[in-house]
Amino acid sequence: MDEQYQAEVEAVRSEGFEVSLFSVEAFQVGDFKASPPLPSDTDVLYRGWMLSKDEYASLVTAIREAGSRPVSDTTDYLACHYLPNWYPLLSEFTPETHVYPADCDLAKELKVLGWSEYFIKDYVKSLKTSVGSRISKPEQVEVVISEMQRYRGVIEGGFCVRRVEDFLPESERRYFVFGGKPHAPEGEVPEVVRQCANRIKSRFFSADVIQRADGKLRIVEVGDGQVSDLVGWSPEHFAKALAQNFLNRN
Repeated sequence: MDEQYQAEVEAVRSEGFEVSLFSVEAFQVGDFKASPPLPSDTDVLYRGWMLSKDEYASLVTAIREAGSRPVSDTTDYLACHYLPNWYPLLSEFTPETHVYPADCDLAKELKVLGWSEYFIKDYVKSLKTSVGSRISKPEQVEVVISEMQRYRGVIEGGFCVRRVEDFLPESERRYFVFGGKPHAPEGEVPEVVRQCANRIKSRFFSADVIQRADGKLRIVEVGDGQVSDLVGWSPEHFAKALAQNFLNRN
């Protein structure tokens, strides 16, 4: 078992969940073996590393072949995993974003936008190493693209160019939404997260919220809950929220 998930596994088991483990490395080469085997006629929630579109579709197939039901099918997964899918639903709560195909002349497109700064990512992730994803000159994007390909191996989907806003980094918080019900790691759930819960129909996703310098709360990221880390959450709190929503506990 990956050490990162050890405490979470113990917490969900204590709340009454059954847990099966499988090797992601073996799965990625076509060998899916869950231990213990997945029970039939059961809802299955995945918790683990991010999977590509094709990998997740293969996981859904494996779950169904075991006679079980994925909590999120591939369409649900991509609804939150791919930024262009959730952005139109929340455009007024998040930085302005333009989407381009992976084979476009991105430097040329940035010149057309004419912004003072640009934040570059693919459909899923930004570049958190090397030169980073934030640039001020269009010609700098070639290095960003090269480094994205170097560190990630692939540009997933295409490019998302986000307008840079003046955020307060230490204010960022992660919220989870289970079956339309938003939960906070502590304190109250802000209205912007409630809007996410109302507009996005996925059964399980995360929403990252940050405060802008003018005090306004903004959505910086939405992700499928199955592949979202427990940033700011204890495993026990997370497990109780899961149980309340997926084991029908009050």
